[in-house]
Amino acid sequence: MKRFAAILLALTLLLAGCTVPVSPTPTPALTPATTSPIPLPTSGGDVAESNIFAMDTVMSFRVHGENGQDMLALIANAINALERELSVTREGSDVWRINHAGGESVTVGEAAAYLLSLAKELGDSTGGALDMTMYPVVKAWGFTTSEYRVPSGSELSGLLEHVDYQKVETEQKPADLGDTYVTLPADMELDLGSIAKGYAGECAANLLRENGVTSALLNMGGNVQSVGSKPDGSPWRIGIQDPNETTGSYLGILQLVDQAAITSGGYERFFEEDGVRYWHIMDPHTGAPARSGLVSVTIVGNKGGLCDGLSTALFVLGREKALDYWRTYGGFEAILVDEDNNVWVTGGLKDSFALVEGSSYTLRLVEE
Repeated sequence: MKRFAAILLALTLLLAGCTVPVSPTPTPALTPATTSPIPLPTSGGDVAESNIFAMDTVMSFRVHGENGQDMLALIANAINALERELSVTREGSDVWRINHAGGESVTVGEAAAYLLSLAKELGDSTGGALDMTMYPVVKAWGFTTSEYRVPSGSELSGLLEHVDYQKVETEQKPADLGDTYVTLPADMELDLGSIAKGYAGECAANLLRENGVTSALLNMGGNVQSVGSKPDGSPWRIGIQDPNETTGSYLGILQLVDQAAITSGGYERFFEEDGVRYWHIMDPHTGAPARSGLVSVTIVGNKGGLCDGLSTALFVLGREKALDYWRTYGGFEAILVDEDNNVWVTGGLKDSFALVEGSSYTLRLVEE
């Protein structure tokens, strides 16, 4: 029995479902952005659509069936509520209060408590490839302000002395029943951004299911959540971004039914200096952009938060360790694109993923 089941069991015991503080905050209609993976156009049936800006991302939603506009408002409010609770920069959020507590314990809501637990589980299982306390390092590179720079080796060494997810302490008082208390050393900062958007999509999809929606597609910027299939019963068709081309160019098509597909890629956010490209996916062991030989990782699975974290962690680990992780833990499928234009696809996707016609990439199927 794969150890992945133990992770899911532990997280299920911590939080049986998505608890979202919903408020009637209005959400603006914005022009949708092109991201990856990108849901390919579909049509037919009673459909409602909207775009919002949340979690620093333009999000596009499509809901089929009755009461579509009400469902769109429901999930927009839920996502905005989660952002208010989980944002690292919003004053008063749970994450902000942890970072500004000066080493004192603070109480957090169920969403933050769940994601802290998930981040800890993923940090442990990936050997620290995902570390929620990397925020000061990411800031030093300028990815939080767009004021990009290459920190010196000595600066990074100093910052890494304050990076260690294992120093994040959580405790429930009374045990298993009361509030969750979180304590972070005063010289550290954490950020749940590597899993928060996937979790928000997971919660939004669950809200739709709970309200009787059987067909919907949520595109949250590299993060696609599907509810059921298309209205005609066929799978959703998701375009996987070609990391070597401009946005909107696909290397392959993924068929998706009632699951999440979440991509992390070096092409998403980067800057160049002296002919070198530096991207936002950081290796917690070096404090620098991950140079693992991978340029894109897509994770397909049932739990968006977990898929989000794995897409980052497996990018950092590189192909061989990522596939070893898949074989050891299971519970998800992966599409790994390496810098030599190979596309490594795990066995569970052999009938649902294909390269586009005329692709310059080489498809390599991976079996257990």
